[in-house]
Amino acid sequence: MDKKTQKYDRQLRLWGGHGQEALGASKVCLINGSAVGTETLKNLILPAIGSFTVVDDKPVSGSDAGNNFFLTQDSIDQPRAKCVTELLRELNEEVEGNHVEQNPTDIMANNPEFFHQFNLVITTQLPESIVLPLAEICWNANIPLFVVRVNGFFGYFRIALPEHTIVEPHPEQLLDLRLDCPFPALIEYANKFDFESTDTLALSHIPYIAILLRCLQEHKRTHGGAVPSLSELRQLIRQLQSKDLSDPENFDEAHNSAFKARQQTTIPRAIEQILNDPKAEDITNTSSDFWILARAVRDFVANEGNGLLPLAGTVPDMKSDTESFVVLQTIYKTKAKEDVQSVQRRVSQLLTSVGKSADSIPQGYVDAFCKYSAHLRVIRYRSLREEYEKPLGQYIASKLADLDDNIVYYVLHRAVDRFFETHKRYPGYHNHEVETDVGLLKKCVTSLLSEWQVSASTPLDDHLHEIVRAGASELHSVSSLLGGIVSQEAIKVLTRQYVPMDNTVVVNTVRSTSSVYTL
Repeated sequence: MDKKTQKYDRQLRLWGGHGQEALGASKVCLINGSAVGTETLKNLILPAIGSFTVVDDKPVSGSDAGNNFFLTQDSIDQPRAKCVTELLRELNEEVEGNHVEQNPTDIMANNPEFFHQFNLVITTQLPESIVLPLAEICWNANIPLFVVRVNGFFGYFRIALPEHTIVEPHPEQLLDLRLDCPFPALIEYANKFDFESTDTLALSHIPYIAILLRCLQEHKRTHGGAVPSLSELRQLIRQLQSKDLSDPENFDEAHNSAFKARQQTTIPRAIEQILNDPKAEDITNTSSDFWILARAVRDFVANEGNGLLPLAGTVPDMKSDTESFVVLQTIYKTKAKEDVQSVQRRVSQLLTSVGKSADSIPQGYVDAFCKYSAHLRVIRYRSLREEYEKPLGQYIASKLADLDDNIVYYVLHRAVDRFFETHKRYPGYHNHEVETDVGLLKKCVTSLLSEWQVSASTPLDDHLHEIVRAGASELHSVSSLLGGIVSQEAIKVLTRQYVPMDNTVVVNTVRSTSSVYTL
């Protein structure tokens, strides 16, 4: 094992070598070297993103040095972007770190293409007036944007991205046995076992898949092709056992897994929607690899697949002798490989038809797409502009009926943004204005709820006082927690593995809860 593999061994077990390559090729931009921003970057630098750039024109303040582990007392009055970058770089020498001492508003006005070089943009503690135009730039360039904010004991973050496709969602189980529609090699395998004359030792090592198939075949043969009920199937299993075995574990497995033999192999509704999506229909030279493969699999299903997706090719652990189990594994893997080859031929034809090289999609991607074809995911996020312009009243009102629901803090974060746009400061920022600011923030909440046509009589006074008391502060413990959550979702997006949140997360550390909302 080389040093790099040894260094990242634990994470390679999570997302594999190809996931690590995707992470290593990623360029991440952080706007504002705040506590939550540096905590997020820390968790991306340690597993080795390719590079990061901190955009920040502010000098380090005393409060920054007090709540940010990547700043020291000596950093005070120094450029915050430069100081946090220097210390973050020390975490991993393989990751390139850069900083830009400019206001993001100036960059957006003079050089919006600056953000196009990144695979992910993260904003922290930014007002609405800056976030919304930045979101437009990132959205139009198809660049994921994470909006993050901490306010006292509460945190919020939002993912904005037009479309995110996932081939490897890492489902809890990848089971595709095809017992209801066995392919010829599987039937031949099940028929080779002689249950009548086999000795008890050999009988106790026959894989339960073969037992289930034999029972299904026997019932169908004697009942005009009808599928047995669960009780009938289990009775057949015990009859097939026929002998008093000292170790009947394989028959017990067949008995407990009998329901699998009665499950119909179908294409999940969500996968049908992906395969029939307009993007899979209209393939052009700008189509992504995902949609080209979706079209190829759709054509496979309609032809060689006989209405079924490519076989996953995995076999669960079971009681069996080594030889029988290896043969069974080989049968499934061989059929899966044949399906992949059929899909690959169709992929090559599609690529050629749109003027691309026939081998421009890596074989590993085709293999993974076929293996996980029953678990593909497409998330189409709502833009920030749409969220801010679309009425949320009915949804918000239904959630606000329960004052313990964390949607309260989404409403308050939006109200804080409105307060800032009006007063050019955050509520509670100055101690002598706390009581006054509670009333002013309440007016912002009332205005917001009125626009959403939500009753303003909802009692939020305790929550208002807590937000104003926080004074837009970043508690390090809350920043660290939220940074961990945000970085986890960032890795999902960058590696295109696992399923990221859709689309808003509110963290409440007072109650130790978090909530996900699709807004």
